[in-house]
Amino acid sequence: MIPVFDRKKVKGLDPIADAFAGTVTSDVVNMEGHAYACFTIYKGVGATGTSTITVLACSDTTPSATSAVAFYYRACTTGDTWGALTAATTAGFTTTAGSSQMYEIWVDAKELGTTGYGYVQLSALEVANDPVLGGILIELVEPRYADAIPATSIT
Repeated sequence: MIPVFDRKKVKGLDPIADAFAGTVTSDVVNMEGHAYACFTIYKGVGATGTSTITVLACSDTTPSATSAVAFYYRACTTGDTWGALTAATTAGFTTTAGSSQMYEIWVDAKELGTTGYGYVQLSALEVANDPVLGGILIELVEPRYADAIPATSIT
């Protein structure tokens, strides 16, 4: 039997060529029933394109209003070696140029408290304009009720 983990996986951005052109946002997810959201960015091919990554608390699934929040991230830019978990302010961080990279962006639901919003999404603002093949996976972690994973609102 396959073990069940306390995570709900959601497509945030389907993999596509030039995935982070201009300003791109992931789907919006409801964090009401979870302690954390983890956005995993997977960059495939794209040697020089970079983006500034931020996390936005959202008022609803549209979203009608947003507010940047602090978060933590770590990068895997070489093989399977992950860097240290690093705190990011509301200004975010800029990805490293190169292919075959992954980034984990962790958001604590407590960070949304001051905004009054219960939804969250990732935003990528292109810095170095060069196509990057990539996508985003969202995992909602530590559900309030472990036996029943609550429904997630997606735009």
